[in-house]
Amino acid sequence: MAKSKQQKSEAVQELQAKLKGAKSVIIASQDGLTVNAGRELRRACIAQNVGFTSVKKTLLKKVLHELGFKTADVAAMAGSLAVAISAEDEVAPAKILKDFAKKHEQVAFRGGIVNGLVITAEAVKGLADLPSKLELLAKMVGSMQAPISGFVRVLSGNLRGLVTVLSAIKDKKQ
Repeated sequence: MAKSKQQKSEAVQELQAKLKGAKSVIIASQDGLTVNAGRELRRACIAQNVGFTSVKKTLLKKVLHELGFKTADVAAMAGSLAVAISAEDEVAPAKILKDFAKKHEQVAFRGGIVNGLVITAEAVKGLADLPSKLELLAKMVGSMQAPISGFVRVLSGNLRGLVTVLSAIKDKKQ
């Protein structure tokens, strides 16, 4: 059933609102993806707090044009398109789609928008290879903690040596 102009306008406004507040928008093709595989992908996205929506090319082109992303050439993107949107993590949508594409070859990157910059499919693949924000924070904390813990071990070694010497003197006097 064809959508009315009002329904199309509401769909444009809804997608526009999602894209405005997003840190990362990854555009992927999904030709030949089964319904069950689509559900699996949506569940994976929901678990990471990432929105996933199938979208018509004309609708996406209109929304991106209205938001000022005129360099994104949606018409040249092959296949039926879907967008993965994250308002929290720049890397999460790309990682989810990359992991999913390992099992389902129907999913392929077509481009994206990260922090207001239009990126190519190759750049999205590079983004997907980056560690997540939590992984990077954990590595940073570990790097900051390493010198401190080493310093504590050095100081405790000196104290341990002092206690050993005092214990030996005590044993000798007894």
